[in-house]
Amino acid sequence: MDGRFELSPARVAELVRTSRRTAGRLSIIHCGHGGWLRHSAMAKLLFLPGAGASADFWRPAATGLLPGRERYFFAWPGIGDEPHRPDVRGLDDVVAMVVEQMVEPVDLIAQSMGGLIAIKAALAAPDRVRRLVLTGTSGGLPVDDLGGADWRTTYRSEFPNAATWITEVREDLSARLPSISAPTLLLWGDRDSVSPLSVGKRLQDLLPDAVLRVVAGGGHDFVQTHAAEIAPLMADHLR
Repeated sequence: MDGRFELSPARVAELVRTSRRTAGRLSIIHCGHGGWLRHSAMAKLLFLPGAGASADFWRPAATGLLPGRERYFFAWPGIGDEPHRPDVRGLDDVVAMVVEQMVEPVDLIAQSMGGLIAIKAALAAPDRVRRLVLTGTSGGLPVDDLGGADWRTTYRSEFPNAATWITEVREDLSARLPSISAPTLLLWGDRDSVSPLSVGKRLQDLLPDAVLRVVAGGGHDFVQTHAAEIAPLMADHLR
């Protein structure tokens, strides 16, 4: 399978420890329920889903994106239909999951709630974020004040077993956003009612090195419905 081989967690840990004593770099790629090991001299791609929480969310846009780059697809425990984990009790716990993967500089590609997580990870470890791609996210802004539709009631109906904290998250990081220096690509659907275009424009104003690209006809799920359209934009930004 493309030169990859499956390893036990203990063997992965052993090899990662060894890699830190040598000139090579080894990183784990999450693929389904297994871990894969591959050499790479380039920044790893970390894909962060929104409140739907599935590791599969980003796969349509990621297919064929920058072949040879290592990638990790996150799923958020206890959110959406994902199984709960007793050690994940709030947003800061999932941010810690991301920061844990940022052993060396990475590229963060994030949608909706994942964008808030990416922003918080970039604030926590700015030297370990090379580039950002943010799509249809609050990005730490008060979306309700910028015309965003309330999504919480619909979400609770769709995911009745999701952890309660997910619909209680409300953060305003506006004052801290100008400190994020990583080049950022903002991708926004012009028909997104949850995170309208006004949010993307505000993020563009606050982030020092941000470019906004608008996807015509894109709703909140445009990452999947317009995957072929946004993939080249992402590839150009992440090279």
